[in-house]
Amino acid sequence: MTKLILVILEYIFLTYAIMIVVHYFIMAIIALFELRKVVRENDLAQYKSLMVYDRVPWVSIVAPAFNEEKTIVENINGLLHLRYPNYEIIVVNDGSKDETLQTAIDAFELVKVDFAKEPILEHKEIRGIYRSNLEAYSNLIIIDKENGGKSDALNAGISIAKGQYFMTIDVDTIIDPYVIQYLIKPFFEHSDSKVIATGGTIRVANSCEFRKGHLLNVNIPKNFLARFQVLEYNRAFLLSRLAWKKLNGMVLISGALGMFDRDLVLQCGGYSTKTVGEDMELILRMRRYMYDRKEKHQVILVPHPMSWTEVPENWRVFGRQRSRWTRGLIDCMITHRKMWFNPRYKIVGMFSMPTMIVYEWFAPVIQTLGIFYFIYLVAINHVSWPFFLVLLFFVYFFGIAFSTWALLCDHFAYHKYKKTNHIFRLLVIAWIEAFTFNLINSFFALKGNFEYFVKRNRSGWGHMSRTGFVTIKKP
Repeated sequence: MTKLILVILEYIFLTYAIMIVVHYFIMAIIALFELRKVVRENDLAQYKSLMVYDRVPWVSIVAPAFNEEKTIVENINGLLHLRYPNYEIIVVNDGSKDETLQTAIDAFELVKVDFAKEPILEHKEIRGIYRSNLEAYSNLIIIDKENGGKSDALNAGISIAKGQYFMTIDVDTIIDPYVIQYLIKPFFEHSDSKVIATGGTIRVANSCEFRKGHLLNVNIPKNFLARFQVLEYNRAFLLSRLAWKKLNGMVLISGALGMFDRDLVLQCGGYSTKTVGEDMELILRMRRYMYDRKEKHQVILVPHPMSWTEVPENWRVFGRQRSRWTRGLIDCMITHRKMWFNPRYKIVGMFSMPTMIVYEWFAPVIQTLGIFYFIYLVAINHVSWPFFLVLLFFVYFFGIAFSTWALLCDHFAYHKYKKTNHIFRLLVIAWIEAFTFNLINSFFALKGNFEYFVKRNRSGWGHMSRTGFVTIKKP
């Protein structure tokens, strides 16, 4: 009986490994063809042409800020120099405990103003609204409010926004001057179905050089933890999410950069304040709303590298982030469980959500069970070494090939890492991450499961410290 159970377990782990490899191989192929198409079509001149139109829609940029005094000025400077004729910047100071608000007031000469507008979405009390008397900063608004979390801050910003579309960014994100053109263009291109949201590709800013909110030089992070995340972000955006975009199965727009149809978001009730996965939850709710009304719609990813964000360089901070991501994923999947395997919700219900459950939610659990299973087999001297080595070789080298594929796609499509030693260093990371970064990442994902189901912690964010950007001063 014990031998039969061991055989069954071996086939379960083998089947799961094969499923993962086949899934990611298919997604990589789909992403390649989609990337080729996007690169051919996205001539920058098409985006610049939007500048000549006076009637382009207003866009409101909503940027929540909590304890961001180190990066707040750099970020606002970048936002003030975006290449788009009609936009406003709404920075929401969500009850920061440091000098975020005062730093912004001093840098941009802000004064408190009367701003009467009926709140459309529920949010914590607004303590004051600030604007500048200087013409150069006339489109900048800063909301100072009681702390309520990121979702609450976004709802406050959306409530006073005047744009037909709104764009959300994290305050620790530096963005391309043409970012609004990149994100708004898909809303005008798809006449056969309604585009409800667009998202941008996120890159790692650690060790890169900036001046006044603009990217000067792209560098590989000096910190090894941040370097692992460069590979991870490349795979996520250039392969996985781009493939989902092609299949019209995207269920996540990163909170660091996304643009939304404001009227539709208001109809759906804005961001949920009851989850830490507010970015995924909103997209799922919007898609569910559209499917229930049988309206054709799309969520679009724009793969051009247009935003650069600071990632954790400390394992403790990284662990809090990954635990939170796992809790957010679980919460979103459970909240919208009605969509699972439901043909009414088409590819999202039949494929996107089940895939996320099997390959993201369950993956660290199955991986951990596999490790303990192997330790048990070694202890009882029952290891089939040929089987084990073939499986290890199969999964390990596929992981390296998948990461290399993502790096090559990025290099030939966008060529951001220009130095040969940059690519070499990242390839070295690809060879060692399976036995280092991936194992630790799985541990924090397991911790997220434990916190969600055992501790019932479903809304705590945890402290996310920043080191600040590498700023190059003008000589």
